[in-house]
Formats: sequence, structure tokens, C-alpha cells
Amino acid sequence: MPAVQPSITRRPLHRRAFDVQVFARDDGLFDVEASLIDTKSHDVPLAGSLRKAGDPIHEMRLHLTVDPTLTITAASSETLWMPYVPACGTHGDAYAQLIGLNLLKGFRQAVGERLGSTRGCTHLTELSQILPTAVIQAMAGSVIDPREGDGNGNPPFQLDRCHALRRDGATVAQFYPRWHRCAEPATTDS
Repeated sequence: MPAVQPSITRRPLHRRAFDVQVFARDDGLFDVEASLIDTKSHDVPLAGSLRKAGDPIHEMRLHLTVDPTLTITAASSETLWMPYVPACGTHGDAYAQLIGLNLLKGFRQAVGERLGSTRGCTHLTELSQILPTAVIQAMAGSVIDPREGDGNGNPPFQLDRCHALRRDGATVAQFYPRWHRCAEPATTDS
């Protein structure tokens, strides 16, 4: 539903859907299955053929296995629907380069360095960018304690990462009082 009800008639053109699912494994690891699907509401000529309305333009998946510290121990990708057959699917095991990265520590920048530009697929690389927050959300309250912070005395990871969870704000004062800090007094220039 749009934030503002449009006053003029509209018709859908394009839909991009992301889906991320996280599974706990019996061996203590976690599987992450992420997909990106683009569809059009109308037939579209594409790379010398006609793609029918509702058929995917892109359908791509990333598969990761992460340990409890959110370090990637296995990674692969697959391209099921693509505009340029077979070229789009020829990136091989490029996304195996995610192995060893940690979703909490410089992940997005490292993905860009390893798979940006022509080293990977624009859409799979974009899909990878949403994984840190999705996986953290999946693990909050079970693997990650979102209230107590880490064992080194650092505050919970989510504090100071959005306006609602500012450490000098009312939400942190109410729900995370241990980690609340008073706002810096405003300074005035004389």
C-alpha cells in the first residue's frame, strides 16, 4: 500500500521481490537462503525473445552457511531466470568468495571489493547487501543477545544504528537502561 493514496490511475510495471530465510542446523551452523525475483506486468522483448508478463526477468539465489559468530563457512549462487542466456549464469563460483567474511564486520565493503563491477552479477551482489540485517534479525534473541552486548563490554550491536535506538534517546532509556547515555549538552558560540 502506498504511503499516500494516489489521486490518478496507475498501472503496475515492475516488481522486485527479495526473500531471505534462515535455518538452524543440527550441527550448530545456520543456512541462509536468499532470492531476488524481478517480474514485469506486461510482455517485454528481451535479448531477442519475448518474456511473458509474470515470468521472471531475473530469479537468482544465494546460499550461505554461517557459524554462530556470523562468519560465512560456505557460499554459492544460482541463476534460474536471466535476461541474457547463458551469459548471466556464467559467473561460476564467484560467490564462493564470500567464504570467510563476517556479516557483522565490514561485510558490505568486502563484497564490493570482491564482487563489484564485472567480477560478479549486479543483482546477486545487491542481494548480498541485505543479508547482514536479515541474518541478525533471524538470530536476535536466540544466537545473539540483543540486550546485553558482547562479552567485551560493548553495547548491543543495534544501538546507535537507527534513529529509534539512539543511545541518548527515550527508547534506549526505557528498554536498554544500562546502555543509555545522556545527550551531549548543546554548545553555543559567543
